[in-house]
Amino acid sequence: MLVKIVGDFVWHSHQDTDEVFIVLEGELLIDFRDGQVKISQGEMFIVPRGIEHKPFANEECRIMLVEPRGVVNTGEAESELTAANDIWI
Repeated sequence: MLVKIVGDFVWHSHQDTDEVFIVLEGELLIDFRDGQVKISQGEMFIVPRGIEHKPFANEECRIMLVEPRGVVNTGEAESELTAANDIWI
């Protein structure tokens, strides 16, 4: 899935799958309860299943997410940022 992100997201986790972030343009930050990682253009990071995290970008960031079809973007967390997963191109 290709997405653009800017600003804060929500704390969430995915209990059944890892989540792979590949930064195509910009810089992505991911907060964890015990720290933070910075992922720059051309880099990849894997968040293991079940690990709570909160992605954000200070400026627009374009990323590719690799995860199974049908995974809800906010995991178990309900939010106005929860996206319908019924649109595939």
